[in-house]
Amino acid sequence: MRIAVCGAGIAGLALAQRLDALGFEVVVLEKAPGPRPQGYMMDFFGAGYEAAEAMGVLPRLRELSHRVGGVRYVDAEGRTRGVLDYDRFARAVGGRLLSIMRPDLEQGLREQLSERVDVRYSTSIAALDNRSDGVGLTLTDGGELEADLLVGADGIHSGVRALVFGPEESYIRYLGFHTAAYVFTDTEMHDRLGDDFWMTDSVDRLMGLYGLPGGRVATFAVHRTPDPTRPDDERAALREIHDSLGWLVPRALESCPPPEEIYYDQVAQIRMPEWNRGRVTLLGDSCQAVSLLAGMGASLAVAGAYVLAEHLAACDSVEDALQRYQREWQPVVAEKQQVGRRGARAFLPDTQAMLWRRRVALRLSRLPGVERFIAGSLTGKSVVLPTPSRTAGSRGG
Repeated sequence: MRIAVCGAGIAGLALAQRLDALGFEVVVLEKAPGPRPQGYMMDFFGAGYEAAEAMGVLPRLRELSHRVGGVRYVDAEGRTRGVLDYDRFARAVGGRLLSIMRPDLEQGLREQLSERVDVRYSTSIAALDNRSDGVGLTLTDGGELEADLLVGADGIHSGVRALVFGPEESYIRYLGFHTAAYVFTDTEMHDRLGDDFWMTDSVDRLMGLYGLPGGRVATFAVHRTPDPTRPDDERAALREIHDSLGWLVPRALESCPPPEEIYYDQVAQIRMPEWNRGRVTLLGDSCQAVSLLAGMGASLAVAGAYVLAEHLAACDSVEDALQRYQREWQPVVAEKQQVGRRGARAFLPDTQAMLWRRRVALRLSRLPGVERFIAGSLTGKSVVLPTPSRTAGSRGG
């Protein structure tokens, strides 16, 4: 069976790796000219961690991960207002936690692809013929491709979803925030930051800084706005919105690279009643975006890819596999999306009173046993993944 995967991000690469291991023929289409360097630090735990272990990719992800001592909130003068100990949080989830940059997570998954996987950059889908027995694809490079199944893993602004399920406006739910991330080199700032993730203790906007190898500093920014439209000049917008935060923020903003080197997007969720139509299905943020507020996007992407691949290998038909995938995974996504919406105000307070409440919560987090409650509120309900298949997926369409 040939499966076309549109998107070489976390979800697409994880699916390609697992499908290849199960014996499927896989073609990955990616519109970008190559691997994208933009991204931010993520906490990788939960179902995705379990799936990565089952897939055999966890050791490499550990090698690419970063040590984080804790989260330290500081005011405009650099005074510490709250601390969250990462070691305690890690213990609360059984030590099964990685802090990893998004590009590094993608690299770790990409490195696990065998030479059998056909990865085509600078290539996407211009048109498709969704039939009962397969999908005919017209590619943007002028070529054509026949597949038994097309998986749209091309992100929150999915082109596959638009072609098959309709316009983005029908499914996207803007949560009222914009986010950005970039990396610059500043050895002095890097040494000052140490192993901690530093965040501004602020209302309606925040900036986070953390050190990477080689004297580099990664920057993460979020701000509230009722308008989902991206600014014409992301660098100018970041400087205007965040400069008043004080501390090291103005210095970090001075090092902000050109817009093409900045990751910038709205914070949103994708909610849709069906993920499958004919021989097309969706995966990752294209159908299950939970937003950075939930903190589980990468984990759900890897775990969802694992679940889809396992059902394709175990079921007698593509149709049955797709139905089981959605029936099993959609409730998991819905619950994580609810966790994200519920935690929005704690992540970025919208009033001074809410800021004080978070400071109190951080002080209480040092009490014995409280870290387990915090871990549970972040991870939500536990997820049971399918048992890994031992047979190759050699069945036809």
